[in-house]
Amino acid sequence: MARLRRKSCITLIALVLLVLVVTVVLKALSPEDSLFIDPGGVELFADIKSDPKIQRDNNKKPDKTTMNDSAQSDKDAELAATLRKFPPPNYYLHAFYYTWFGNPKFDGKFIHWDHPQLPHWDPKVAQGYPQGRHSPPDDIGSNFYPSLGAYSSRDPSIIEAHMQQLRTAAIGVAAVSWYPPDMKDDNGEPTDDIVPLLLEVAHKYHIKVAFHIEPYQGRDEVNMFTNVKYIIEKYGEHPAFFKYRTNAGKLLPLFYVYDSYLMNSEQWAKLLKHTESKSIRDTPYDAIFLALLVEEKHKRDILTSGFDGVYTYFATNGFSYGSTQRNWASVKAFCEDNNLIFVPSVGPGYIDTSVRPWNFQNTRNRINGKYYETSLSAALEARPDFISITSFNEWHEGTQIEMAVPKTSQAAYLDYLPNKPTIYLEITRKWAAIFGGERRRWQE
Repeated sequence: MARLRRKSCITLIALVLLVLVVTVVLKALSPEDSLFIDPGGVELFADIKSDPKIQRDNNKKPDKTTMNDSAQSDKDAELAATLRKFPPPNYYLHAFYYTWFGNPKFDGKFIHWDHPQLPHWDPKVAQGYPQGRHSPPDDIGSNFYPSLGAYSSRDPSIIEAHMQQLRTAAIGVAAVSWYPPDMKDDNGEPTDDIVPLLLEVAHKYHIKVAFHIEPYQGRDEVNMFTNVKYIIEKYGEHPAFFKYRTNAGKLLPLFYVYDSYLMNSEQWAKLLKHTESKSIRDTPYDAIFLALLVEEKHKRDILTSGFDGVYTYFATNGFSYGSTQRNWASVKAFCEDNNLIFVPSVGPGYIDTSVRPWNFQNTRNRINGKYYETSLSAALEARPDFISITSFNEWHEGTQIEMAVPKTSQAAYLDYLPNKPTIYLEITRKWAAIFGGERRRWQE
């Protein structure tokens, strides 16, 4: 009897344990995974369907708000972790940025990578050099080959990669080459419609965007006012739109004006002088306008035009008066005397013989980064207001600091070896920190 009671007890305990295990498993399963259906549940479900109030609630899609918030939170955390890896952006360090590249996937054809080989202006000289177009993707209009390939400036992943490279270099402002809507350079297509995406991705990486106004066809003081108004009204409220607080306390946009000398000082004065009736000054579209300083005589023209400062653009030391580094001290003194902003432009080197095969005299060898470091050092010695970099990605003229890779094809390409593809981003980052420290010291 005792043995029988012991067996019954063991059987009962085993049964209880089995029930407990089954209960736990059922509770752990989601409704979609349930192995058993409670017959009463069907009736309960019928009651829910017949209740109008409950039905309205039930017809709602699953609470995506919580799911989306969670996903967004994960993305934000991932982005924050990525941003922590970068050095802080230096908003006094600007890089000229070009959005004119295209490829078949995003643009239906290659744009700018197929740049023509430009003839020399002297027909006798031109006869001695090749002419024709490059044939991408293996043969492109550049002496270097980008690590991202023959990309499209419209590709969101490319803009993302570019912003990451800019942040790697501690560059705070991308000065985007800009033509008015429906206008373009001689070898490209309109690019203004790329700006909204550029601003969005730049903001994500805490980078600001300034505008480098190109010498579009028919540029004059009237349509310059119209186009500046367009830029400010369309983009001026975006958090990535670059503005600078002047000594007078005004927070204003900043515009680089390429080949500003193509308009005479009388025309510019109508736009930029306070005394002119149709001036942009003291309107909602007032801004800081920087003229391109090429020849020494342009200094007085720039002053009488009403510009707020000068930049030098060209990466070839000695190519022009403005780009000759030994002149920067006197240009800075001129700017200080006339309350102008001075922005010297530095570059890692220059070579454009893929598109101007006769222009070898302006080539400046990179010397594994030494040319760039010498240029940055010269800029700092002049105690500039900003430093501009020519360029982030002007591949045709070989001034890019964007990552390049060795490339083997019928075309012969230069590369950054024996250094890494990131060498010029790393040099920029080093000097961004030095520049930041020097600026603080100058203000003490």
